[in-house]
Amino acid sequence: MILPVAQDTLLDGIRLLPFLFVTYLVMEYIEHKTSEKSRQVMKKSGKWGPAIGGLMGVAPQCGFSAAAANLYAGRIITPGTLIAVFLSTSDEMLPVLISEQAPLGLILKILAAKAVIGICAGFLTDLLLRDRIGSRGDEMRIERLCDHQHCHCGEGRILSSALRHTVQIFVFILGISFLLNLLVEAAGQERLETLLCGRTLLGPLFAGLIGLIPNCASSVLLTRLFLSGMLSAGSMLAGLLAGSGVGLLVLFKVNDNLRENLRIALLLYVVGVVCGIAMEAAGGAGLVYFSSQT
Repeated sequence: MILPVAQDTLLDGIRLLPFLFVTYLVMEYIEHKTSEKSRQVMKKSGKWGPAIGGLMGVAPQCGFSAAAANLYAGRIITPGTLIAVFLSTSDEMLPVLISEQAPLGLILKILAAKAVIGICAGFLTDLLLRDRIGSRGDEMRIERLCDHQHCHCGEGRILSSALRHTVQIFVFILGISFLLNLLVEAAGQERLETLLCGRTLLGPLFAGLIGLIPNCASSVLLTRLFLSGMLSAGSMLAGLLAGSGVGLLVLFKVNDNLRENLRIALLLYVVGVVCGIAMEAAGGAGLVYFSSQT
């Protein structure tokens, strides 16, 4: 069983390679051309920070959530702006959806949902925590923190960065797809769909925990599970909202207030799970909003 599954997984993965590379090439170009301007806009966002951060967070910029974590650690942006960026950031969801040639309507709906939820949660956070916002300080440098991720922001090597991203995510996709395909063969797709999609509470709770993992693999896994029909729209939304790419990892590294960092992580998880459960509870209306496009 293992050899046929491995062959099918490899063939499917190779089919995705051109789409992945083109996607990351475009993303790297956007990143190199707009990253500094984006940070400057964030610095000057003021009370409208959550709205600006939520909209900018959906843009395909690999280091934007990390930049937001640095700006927050220097008290240059508000907690609500940080939350908005973290919730709206798509990490590797967008390139996986594009490489899988998902319908444009589906992609736009997911991005819009994350942006709207991020903006609303951001404004609410600032309203409730406005007295706890620290004073402005010096911005910490992002370059040394970006190096450990993979993006090498600001070096100007668009082609090599795109290739590096493509290879890394290609390996993630192969590994995750192989394990999923093995699981489907061993347990049966109908049984797995019942287990993962039929639990109103457990699905979003579990997916939210996966989303909190500060690694590319979490968003790749959640997106692949959803596209394969083994994860419901509500559970996928919960995980993708809770996930902020490398942003949460950078926050814990640069912000000295551990209790504050834990509150932010908990808030991401709670918002993600609540929104996911709400979509599951909505039944047809909530699930059709996404699933009808697949």
